[in-house]
This record gives sequence, structure tokens and C-alpha cells, in this order.
Amino acid sequence: MNKVLIPELRFPEFEKEGEWKEKPLDDVCKLVRGPFGGSLKKEIFVKEGYAVYEQSHAIYSNFSSFRYRIDDEKYCELKRFAVKSGDLIMSCSGTMGKFAMIPKDYEQGVINQALLKLTTKKGYDNSFIKMSLETNDNQNKLLSQSAGGAIKNVVSVSQIRELELAIPSSKEQQKIANCLSSLDEVITAHSLKLDLLKDHKRGLMQNLFPQEGETAPKYRFPEFVNDDKWVEKTLDEVATFLKGKGVSKSDIAENGSLPCIRYGELYTHYNETISVIKSYTNLSAEDLVLSKSNDVIIPASGETQIDIATASCVLVDGIALGGDLNIIRTKINGVFLSYLMNNVKKKEIAQLAQGISVVHLYSNQLKTLIINIPKPKEQQKIASCLSTLDELIKSQAKKIEQLKQHKKGLMQGLFPKIND
Repeated sequence: MNKVLIPELRFPEFEKEGEWKEKPLDDVCKLVRGPFGGSLKKEIFVKEGYAVYEQSHAIYSNFSSFRYRIDDEKYCELKRFAVKSGDLIMSCSGTMGKFAMIPKDYEQGVINQALLKLTTKKGYDNSFIKMSLETNDNQNKLLSQSAGGAIKNVVSVSQIRELELAIPSSKEQQKIANCLSSLDEVITAHSLKLDLLKDHKRGLMQNLFPQEGETAPKYRFPEFVNDDKWVEKTLDEVATFLKGKGVSKSDIAENGSLPCIRYGELYTHYNETISVIKSYTNLSAEDLVLSKSNDVIIPASGETQIDIATASCVLVDGIALGGDLNIIRTKINGVFLSYLMNNVKKKEIAQLAQGISVVHLYSNQLKTLIINIPKPKEQQKIASCLSTLDELIKSQAKKIEQLKQHKKGLMQGLFPKIND
């Protein structure tokens, strides 16, 4: 069966140009594998000098720091492994087949043995070639040519050279690269906004709650500046404690009638507030412990002490709360309490937990936790402020995911499938 190398999506000006041409990677790029044979031993590294590019640079496309450097003499000896702006580097062991492009403001340096350097030849757009190599088809081919179990390694550069790429005219290459690069810039900008929102949340929490050794926060909303100081209480004074019951993994049913929360979901799915429930079961509610709106839940067991200190406030009545959950049925604002416990009290809660291979946290330990509490209106104001910010963070994360899915769909349409 003949291959038809025409993409599903095509810019109008290229619709009459016919099929793309299939070419081996060796025709498109000059390939150089990093130096073997001990050329880059740790004992030759210096504090200042030329950079050594490692696998992590290809995986994360982050060129802001380098662990190792070499002097002038070593750089001259390894000149054929030197990078320049626009070169592509590919990770060749461990996390296989990740690509990054050397930026314009790059540091002079050489690749190490875990990298493959690809320098595009005349007539080929380096951004287009990188994107082509990142398509699902080509990623699968690269991984199929690697050897090893958990750790993958390239068998030989000769196999990579033979990888077939579908190539259009140089103008169409550039058009596709510009389109997808513009989308990458939008994703980067939104990712930066997400990071700023998360930083803002961290800063707010440090200022809105009394920090370790303090009894009052650094900042109070104007309407509460003249209010009394926050009151010191033990958790036992402001709450009663229950334990979750039942609901194993095998009890989860896709079309179950009763919403439920399992302790592991606090690590993987929920944050400080829970209003939309992920899991359902068909177990009888009469045999289970059901939530009351404002309950704060925290795992009773986990892998590490710091992980176990993860509190969430359930905003809905009647949710089945599974085993290995501590339930804090509190008289104060539960959302306020969950943010407080996840911020300044996190390390203190972690220190209460006991165990080695499996860490346990008991209600008797939680009862002794000392917290500082403002009046109800101030609790509500802080809870609303942080909850609103979290909604913005969720919305921004969702927007980034949608953009990434859009890019994935575009790539599937803009590159033809090469069927074997």
C-alpha cells in the first residue's frame, strides 16, 4: 500500500503543492553523539569556563544553570561536540527522545555523552524539524529503537540517522513552525501567569495567617484592624473528631448512587476545598460515615510525614467519608481551618505523625494542635479571599491544558502520518 504524505490540515497557499517528501534524518541534519571514553570525567571540571550541556537541558529546555564546566584546553579538544544557537539536542538515556533547541543567548559549551546534537542542513527549518521529531509517530519510532528496561538507551546513532521524516517545501516548513511557535508563546505566557498566581497565593497565606511563633498575622483586612487579637485554642476546643469508614478501591462504581471520598484522593485530586466529588459507590449510606458541610478531613495514614499533613474542607452534606480519614467536625469556618492547617501548621502536623514505612496520624494527636483564631467574619473573609484565588488558579491551569490539547490536535493535523 502506497504512503500518501499529505497532512489532514494544510494552509491554503500550499494545498496545490502535492505530497511531502520522505527523507531520512541523516539527509536533514548532521548528527553528533556526545563524547564517550571518559572525556568528561568529574575531576576535569572547573568552577568557571565553558558549559557542559546535560540530559536535563534537553528534557526541561531550561538553560539558566549548568552543574559542570570545562576549561579552554578541554573545550578546544572537544570542539566537534560544541553547540551553537539553533542546534537541537536530544536526550539519549533514561528519559529518551526529549528535544530542546539551543537559544539565541546560549552559553558556549559542549554536550555530554547522554545527548545527541542535531544541526539542521540548508533548506530545513530547525523549529519544524524539532516539532516533527516530537510528533507521536516519530516519538514511538525513537522509543522502539532504544534498548534497556526501565532505563532506555539509544542502540546506535546509525539507527537514528535512518529515521524517516515527512518534509514539505521550506516555505511550508516555516509556516507550520511559525504557527506552532506562536501557540507555544501563548502557552508560555499563560504558564507564567499561573506561576505568578501561585506565588501570590503563597505570599497571601504568609501574611494572612500568624507565622510560627507569632499570635497575629502581618496583614489584616481594613475592617478588622481594630478588632481583638486572634485567640489561641487547641483544636480539641473547637471541634469534635470522627473516623471515616469503609469505601475501598473495589467499592468505587462509575455509576454509583452515593458520592464518596477516599483518603488517597486528598493527595491526588482535592485541594483546600471540596465541592465537586470525583468518586461514587453503591454501598449503603447506613453503613458509612457521611459528611456535614464544613467538615475538615485529613488522612490518617500516608507515605511521608509531610504528605499526610493535607487538609480539605468538605462543602457538601451527605458525602461518604472512607476509612483512613480523620474527620474534624469544627465549630469554626472549615475553609479557613483547612488553609491554616495546610500553611503554617503543616510542619507541626507532620511532626505529630508517627511511623516509618507507613505514617499514621491519630485524632488524639490532632486534638493537641494549638491554633490562633480570629472572629467568624474575619475567618470568612480570609477563606473567601483564598478560595477565590484558588478558583483563578484552577481556571488558569484549565486554560493551559486546553491550549496544550489544541496544540496536540494541530500537530496531528499539520503533519502527515507515515504508515509502515
